[in-house]
Amino acid sequence: MTLEPTPIPGCVRLVPTWHEDERGGFARTWDGGEFERLGLNAGVLQCSVSRNTHRGTLRGMHYQAAPHEEAKLVRCTRGAIYDVCLDLRPSSRTFRQWTAATLTADNGHALYIPEGCAHGFLTLADDTDVFYMMAGAAYAPEAARGVRYDDPAFGIEWPEPVRVIKDRDATYPLAEAASGRE
Repeated sequence: MTLEPTPIPGCVRLVPTWHEDERGGFARTWDGGEFERLGLNAGVLQCSVSRNTHRGTLRGMHYQAAPHEEAKLVRCTRGAIYDVCLDLRPSSRTFRQWTAATLTADNGHALYIPEGCAHGFLTLADDTDVFYMMAGAAYAPEAARGVRYDDPAFGIEWPEPVRVIKDRDATYPLAEAASGRE
């Protein structure tokens, strides 16, 4: 397994190293010790699955407000997604910048989203499943927040049109309108 840095500090792409023989293949997909050595949160508290019926489904951009920040390791286990990490940490040199990775069941890659960053994805295939491992604080519904996926302040470039989106995700206030609010 290789952990590849992205332009966002603390956001890494996990690329499995496959060991193949006549039976098929084997790859390590999680190593808490390696994450800890890199200063990443390895304290997994929850795992979840998102099932998405239609290509063009957008989920995000979600995060949890302080003091309930969570980190996520996101992997596509069926289908394909365009996975986005948006840095919302005001003290970060990459504040309001984003990075993305195409995660597919075939490539087996995962993206680690650090605390203080928003996360979202767009499905690139029908019948796509996404597996999340969450670390940091336990999920707190009162701390759930989000920003607009199409906010010009962030300039996220989505590879395909959004066809399915929850009203909540489509109507978060724009960053400039939300200035001064959490």
